[in-house]
Amino acid sequence: MTMKCIYRLLAFAAFILLMLPIQAQRRNSLYNNYIKEYAPLAVEQMNKYRIPASITLAQGLLESGAGRSQLARKSNNHFGIKCHNTWRGRKVYHDDDAKGECFRAYRKVEESYEDHSKFLKNGPRYAFLFKLKITDYKGWARGLKKAGYATDPSYANRLITIIEDYELYKYDNKGMSRREARRWEKELKKKPWLANPHQIYTSNKLLYVVARTGDDFRLLGKEFDISWKKLVKYNDLHREYTLQAGDIIYLMEKNKKAQEPHRVYVVKDGDSMHSISQKFGIRLKNLYKMNRKDADEYVPEVGDRLRLR
Repeated sequence: MTMKCIYRLLAFAAFILLMLPIQAQRRNSLYNNYIKEYAPLAVEQMNKYRIPASITLAQGLLESGAGRSQLARKSNNHFGIKCHNTWRGRKVYHDDDAKGECFRAYRKVEESYEDHSKFLKNGPRYAFLFKLKITDYKGWARGLKKAGYATDPSYANRLITIIEDYELYKYDNKGMSRREARRWEKELKKKPWLANPHQIYTSNKLLYVVARTGDDFRLLGKEFDISWKKLVKYNDLHREYTLQAGDIIYLMEKNKKAQEPHRVYVVKDGDSMHSISQKFGIRLKNLYKMNRKDADEYVPEVGDRLRLR
């Protein structure tokens, strides 16, 4: 091998090494973990306050360093919201634009998400944002910068990059950006679900969709980039099951018990152990176990009282 060839190979190897961190950053595992944990909360806030879930998640990722910043870890503040004159809750002090600035502190992350929504909803300078479509994440990102949410001149572009790199727009109602819609129009023959994406809902801190006529596990798996076998497992079904319109299909593993305040359920006509497990987001085996029932023998009857937690 000539020296010239060796130099070319070394240059190519150096180029690949330089590119690897960039690609890794585009799909950072910390970001993926944060999205998995807090997407249900962002969707819940969107349904309550009409703030795009993609924007909430992107701001949470950016402001908290995917939950790793000191402010997030010690004070559960995921959005960098400062005290201001109206804040009457707990306070902590950190250096930011100035030294020793006052930031809001929360008992738990859910309070931070709720306060972030109220901060935007009740802030007069953000009022114009709520006239935008729920899917206009670019308008929201640029509007937040315009309204002065952050001093970083590239704040809007950074939010948009996070949303597009991690496809957070999927969490918005009918969440497809115009750019993505144009690009995906060419792929509709290969990917028919893109013409009418499922809306994502949240219940019991779990993400789910409602099956439509013609849906199957493979198509849903492709739409949400989840193994269809995992969808079968998450929903305590078998691979030969034919989805029916109206079926609740969870996009993540169900809980071991129901969320508060659901403690006991009285069986109604038409209920099955599976339908109850889907209704409350409980793994089917745990529902049987909590109630000391044999999965091969027990059939719920109207009036039976079943523990949910």
